[in-house]
Amino acid sequence: MAQRIPMLSGSRISVLTAPDDAIVLRPPVPQESIADVGAAVRDSLRFPLAGAPLEALVTRSGTATLVVELPELPLPGAPADPRQAALEATIAELERLGVPSRRQTILVAGGLSRRPGNRELESLLAPTAARAFRGRVEVHDAESAELVSIGVAGRTELRVNPLLVETDLVVTVTAAETVLHGGTGALVGAAGAHVVRGAGADSLLETAASRGWEVGVALERALAARVPLIGTSLVLNPPRLTGGMRDYPYEDDAIEQLARSPLRRLSLLPSTLRRRILQSLAREVTATAAFAGPPSVAHAEALLRGIAHRSVRVREPLDAIVIGMPWKHHHQPRERLNPITVAAVALGLALRLWRDAFPLRDGGTAIILHRLSRHFEHATQDPYRALFHALRDGRTSFELDEHAAAVDERALEAYRDGRACHPLLPYADWESCRP
Repeated sequence: MAQRIPMLSGSRISVLTAPDDAIVLRPPVPQESIADVGAAVRDSLRFPLAGAPLEALVTRSGTATLVVELPELPLPGAPADPRQAALEATIAELERLGVPSRRQTILVAGGLSRRPGNRELESLLAPTAARAFRGRVEVHDAESAELVSIGVAGRTELRVNPLLVETDLVVTVTAAETVLHGGTGALVGAAGAHVVRGAGADSLLETAASRGWEVGVALERALAARVPLIGTSLVLNPPRLTGGMRDYPYEDDAIEQLARSPLRRLSLLPSTLRRRILQSLAREVTATAAFAGPPSVAHAEALLRGIAHRSVRVREPLDAIVIGMPWKHHHQPRERLNPITVAAVALGLALRLWRDAFPLRDGGTAIILHRLSRHFEHATQDPYRALFHALRDGRTSFELDEHAAAVDERALEAYRDGRACHPLLPYADWESCRP
């Protein structure tokens, strides 16, 4: 019997009719979450997987830099994120060990993404914890002239934010979503633009053939030779709707209920209203475990646990795959999709979440559920617009266009001011789509 499968198509909901022999890649039901994320993080820092515990690394009355990432993944995420509780617990643990919060600095390692404003920074901690924090919050600038060289990885000079070396302790507080997101990926996000640009991966779930992982480990070793370094990594459940749709997409009844619900008529509404409705749907993201140790060790263990809980086995390569699309891209701050970020989310993110073997056979087809409208947000997505026109017109080579973008003073000024992403980010997104 044919199945009716509701899937996101941007801000629309498409109901697909899947034939009897179709393989529906349904995610496993989320694992039981930990009730107290803060307690789990404190325990992980006291009993790390490897290396010394936080207590042995702290300098009383010294300084500490806490490296965090804005929650790009999972997508679309939720307002209340376990990383808030993890950061709050780390701050409190440092205070207990003699480092008052006024001596702590939160470094937001955003890589090439648009530099966050107050709204995004306020979401790093729950409101009560944010009001109690007396330290500094700094946003990394990948183009800063003050970046410090700490070594090389191959032919790449490793230049990082000075807050990583001018401190008595570095702590990464992240969640393990891919080999590039979380753990040593946060250190990469606090490095120079060309370090971040070169940190790619064939598979987002395998360290082999991942230049980003290699660079992250090199950064970790170089930093650990200068300052004490420890990281804590969370294992997250995928986002889950709350209320009446809580069992979607895990149960057949919930899938059929959504296929019959009024939400399928969302396409009749204006796009702005559609996105607002989807964004307002109550969602939750929970954590199942926390690990600590050297950032690469904690991250690898957390990532493997997450893969074991969230993966679906495909017994043989697929002839074709249909990829649903959310209504916003995976970078922070969130924005409406444009043609390049559609490709990056579908091909550079979703289709790279594999282990052991690529899920499509040679000559297979990837079908992206999106209209690919040529819309670019004014100012904030100007770098994407510039790359789109260059690709469409084919005026010069990709490499020449990228070199010109990297030294475009107007684009770099917009990045420093938080008005746009770094001009190299669209090139990184586009390259991630390559087979």
